[in-house]
Amino acid sequence: MTLDTAHNLTLEEMDRQSIVHPNTDLKAYASGALGDPQIMETGHGIHIVDSQGRDLIDAFAGLYCVNVGYGRTEIAEAIYEQAKKLPYFHTYRGASNEPLIRLSDRVLRMAPENMSKIYYGMSGSDANETQVKIVWYYNNVLGRPNKKKIIARRFAYHGLTILSGSMTGIPSFHQAFDLPLPMVRHTTTPHHYRYAEEGMSERDFARKCAADLDALIEEEGPETVAAFIGEPAMGTGGIMPPPEGYWGEIQKVLDKHDVLLIADEVVCGFGRTGSNFGSQTYDMKPDLMTIAKGLTSGYVPLSGSIVGERVWEVLCRGSEQFGIFTHGYTYSGHPLGAAAAMANLDIVEGEDLAGNAKRTGGYMLKRMNQVFADHPLVGEVRGVGLLAAIEFVADKKTKQAFEAPLRVSAKVAEECLKNGMIVRAMPSGDALAYAPPLVITPDEVDRIVEITEKSLTKVTDELARDGTI
Repeated sequence: MTLDTAHNLTLEEMDRQSIVHPNTDLKAYASGALGDPQIMETGHGIHIVDSQGRDLIDAFAGLYCVNVGYGRTEIAEAIYEQAKKLPYFHTYRGASNEPLIRLSDRVLRMAPENMSKIYYGMSGSDANETQVKIVWYYNNVLGRPNKKKIIARRFAYHGLTILSGSMTGIPSFHQAFDLPLPMVRHTTTPHHYRYAEEGMSERDFARKCAADLDALIEEEGPETVAAFIGEPAMGTGGIMPPPEGYWGEIQKVLDKHDVLLIADEVVCGFGRTGSNFGSQTYDMKPDLMTIAKGLTSGYVPLSGSIVGERVWEVLCRGSEQFGIFTHGYTYSGHPLGAAAAMANLDIVEGEDLAGNAKRTGGYMLKRMNQVFADHPLVGEVRGVGLLAAIEFVADKKTKQAFEAPLRVSAKVAEECLKNGMIVRAMPSGDALAYAPPLVITPDEVDRIVEITEKSLTKVTDELARDGTI
């Protein structure tokens, strides 16, 4: 197709002719079949305003990112002041900058005590990629060249680069990309509602998940398995808090086989679950932690791979064998990102947003259960902190899912958008997910529930008219 490059195109036309959008039907979008792009212009609090003037509640904080809400001029000013002073310099061979040094000290004081150093990147995907390289380096230093496999969970989400995309356990992200890579394995999804046997308690299901992991490590050979990666509470797989006792049971298996634990805190970090980190909410004992999103509330791209003391000590020994640690990105430790993160964390800590996530998140989950738990199409309402999901089913008693082509959660999300709210239908299963900015108030929660109820009623009526239910 020959593109029209005339400069009198509308923004919508220029967008279709020039941008490859992620997670989009490329042909349908480029042809206009999906309609015009939604061009966002301004934001304030939990609201975002598009180019048509529509004021929308963003009940997903961008992509779980905007923890402090939109329009925080404190962060914009911090970026501006740093850009005037030092807009960029690399961090190779010991070069550094003041905001990065202060940020690193601050994050480590917020993190579990055994965390030691931070390597910086630009996104959660590249940070998880870095974690795997660190794990491989670690085992090479220890003289264990075969201990390289990574185990993740089915329906986990860890990014979409080659290795992080392999660790992601959602099949739709693998097909057509030759993923996952052969050194990545997947084990049981810790979702009690969907995968526990009838009558099995959460504690018993947690033990089963751990037993499944133990069996997989034994099958692969403990001498080949290097690390287990997990989100404290699973995000894009469907917003799945772990069953009671899960992380304690998993840790026993990892200790038994000398397998490192990577806690993927990209979604859960910086207050989302009601603690600084999800690892603290669930008393996890990570060897490495991955951070991004809430680190800057998405105002500037920045991520981090946090290394625990156990791993750091081995990395230092590696200098004796291999010399320079030859891993690096041009923008690692970018001063604008660090300045943005410092201003962001001033808000996160100064306004006790983790506490608000715990209090207001508890209210949100309570209200959603009150309104939706008995709805004939709702199988489960679940969540932790300011993460929540409503899972739709065709039959409440049997938990039978709807046929995928019916797109029930997607239809409810589309109705919510018409009614002034952005929510997200998860890419696997039939769940509608919520992750609003951590500045949300109880009154705003009530509005989210109201819009959801109105939208679900519309979709339910349509399914009834079609004879689907």
